Amino acid sequence: MNKNGSIASYIRFLFSHFYKRLSYHLPFLPSHFDVHLKELLKGSSAAFIIRILGMGTTYLFALIITRNYGAEAMGIFALSQSALLITSLICKLGLDSASIRFVAEYSSQGQWASVKEVYRKNLTLLIPVSFLVSFLFFFFSPYIAEYIFNKPHLSSGFRIISLAVLPHAILFLHSESLRGLKKIVAYAIFRNMSIPFLASIIISVAILFSKNLQTPVISYVAGIIILSVISSVLWIKYTGISGYEVGNSISYHTILSVSLPMLLSSSMLFIMQWTDIIMLGIFRAEDETGIYHVALKVANFTSISLFAINSIAAPKFAEFYAKGNIKGLGRTAKQSTKLIFWSSFPLLLIFLFFPSYILGIFGEEFKAGAHALILIALGQFVNAVSGSVAFILQMTGKQKAFQNIMIIATILNVLLNALLIPKYGMNGAALATMIATIFRNVSSVLYIKSYLNVVTFYIPVFSSMRFRK
Repeated sequence: MNKNGSIASYIRFLFSHFYKRLSYHLPFLPSHFDVHLKELLKGSSAAFIIRILGMGTTYLFALIITRNYGAEAMGIFALSQSALLITSLICKLGLDSASIRFVAEYSSQGQWASVKEVYRKNLTLLIPVSFLVSFLFFFFSPYIAEYIFNKPHLSSGFRIISLAVLPHAILFLHSESLRGLKKIVAYAIFRNMSIPFLASIIISVAILFSKNLQTPVISYVAGIIILSVISSVLWIKYTGISGYEVGNSISYHTILSVSLPMLLSSSMLFIMQWTDIIMLGIFRAEDETGIYHVALKVANFTSISLFAINSIAAPKFAEFYAKGNIKGLGRTAKQSTKLIFWSSFPLLLIFLFFPSYILGIFGEEFKAGAHALILIALGQFVNAVSGSVAFILQMTGKQKAFQNIMIIATILNVLLNALLIPKYGMNGAALATMIATIFRNVSSVLYIKSYLNVVTFYIPVFSSMRFRK
């Protein structure tokens, strides 16, 4: 067994042992959970644990920045990171998401020549577009900083981050392609953990030599460049793709016909997630943006169990729906939401009663984000206890319905941020995010109830759900 396989097997063994002990001591865990979700959890436990570690390294990187460089540097980093994600989203053209489908399809049939052709054509599209966008971003950085954000000093951070556009796109293409090969451990490391982990190491060394506010951005870019090289080497190792080989004829039109719709969905999700940061950067000072960014990262921890369930439950929902087993789908959805509630509720209580203390870990000035943390955490809690609504809709043929809900929620989020941020600052951004998040989830819950007659929402006091063997 290879090293990755040994690690994954060991983690699965530990998880299985942990779950048996947990089920014995915590009677609220449903018995059917063993039958329907334990299979998924055991198979994906390595990815789940890596995701947890990835969130931990993200907080570590934020903590290093705030403790050594302050809220202003955190704000500069947050705005630079959001600019990178916008430009990378454009460059990728949805090719990273589409590669999952093509690589999984052809590799499962042993058509490695076709895998190579898809990969080659993806790079042929991605590299020139990324070069062009990176160049334009670098050239227009002073104008973006001055005329959009009204902060000319952001130009340096934008120019530095522009150097990561191509490596970032290549890294994500490789990580999603490895996912298509079912190299889940490698995928999870590259996607969820590697960038903040390596950036934390680099910045820890850089602290000894520089207190420049751009150091966090430089460390982040350096980490991405190194990881893009490592991911390329690993991809060649797993596939042997080092040259050109003719496979089934796969046109660029075929690839783009799959990738571009995925780009649209990804764009809506991105806008929903980053509107508040970007608009705060436009209307308010960097230190306030930095404080809000930390509060947002902390509040997202409320939904960590939802993220974990979402990463492993989608195939199960698709399997139930394909078999016409709506009862099994509903039971699994409700049981997973029950587990999500009990793992999220203690975190919500901590954030509600001790917001200043939690944020104070990052520095005294971050306590100003206490109210924002409470508002965002409430929205994320509703997100968590609504269950895996996005995947249920997408796996049951209602992806267009979910897309429409996302579009409305995104428009609502943008409008509320534009109205509330100028007057209320970070608290206005938090309120806008909370309202849009609640709207998106409640609308999805109601649609699923009307479409499948399945209730995914769970709070013990209000819910009439019953979990029986």
